[in-house]
Amino acid sequence: MSAESTEHALSDEVTEDHDESVTDAGSLKGSAASRLEEEGDVAADYLEELLDIADIDGDIDIEVRNGRTYISIVAEEESDSLDSLVGEDGEVLEALQELTRLSVLSATENRSRLVLDINGYRQQRAGHLQKIAEDAAASVKETGKAVALEPMSAYERKIVHDAVADLGLVSESEGEGAGRHIVVSAD
Repeated sequence: MSAESTEHALSDEVTEDHDESVTDAGSLKGSAASRLEEEGDVAADYLEELLDIADIDGDIDIEVRNGRTYISIVAEEESDSLDSLVGEDGEVLEALQELTRLSVLSATENRSRLVLDINGYRQQRAGHLQKIAEDAAASVKETGKAVALEPMSAYERKIVHDAVADLGLVSESEGEGAGRHIVVSAD
């Protein structure tokens, strides 16, 4: 076999391997998307049954974005019935999210990172968390001293970490369990 034909044969093998890996990556993306859609369907069925048992009206919306399933429950009409599912400081919402994740785990045997929102609570809370991050950043810039924030859930800490990074400062999570909180500093 000549050097030219050997080079051509190697080139064909590399191309075939590359094509297979592209196909595999594409099917992996497709399978991940279908897995997330399945999570959403299982979660929606679970939550719909829960709403029926509690005799609470609400519409369930499913959205898949950024590699995560987002489930929203919104009131069909102006009503306080869903507020009880949020609870004080979102405690009931967090518990419902964990129960929903367990339901998905039991049905699919896959851990879920789905996010549950009720009546836009998480969106409102995100605005509040942005303000907390901005206030902490301003304090750190003014005094040069680190600022410890109130304990919050992992999801909320992620929002604050992102906001602090956007403001050009550093944040770290400290503590354990329910006391886990963020410390914002200049370095």
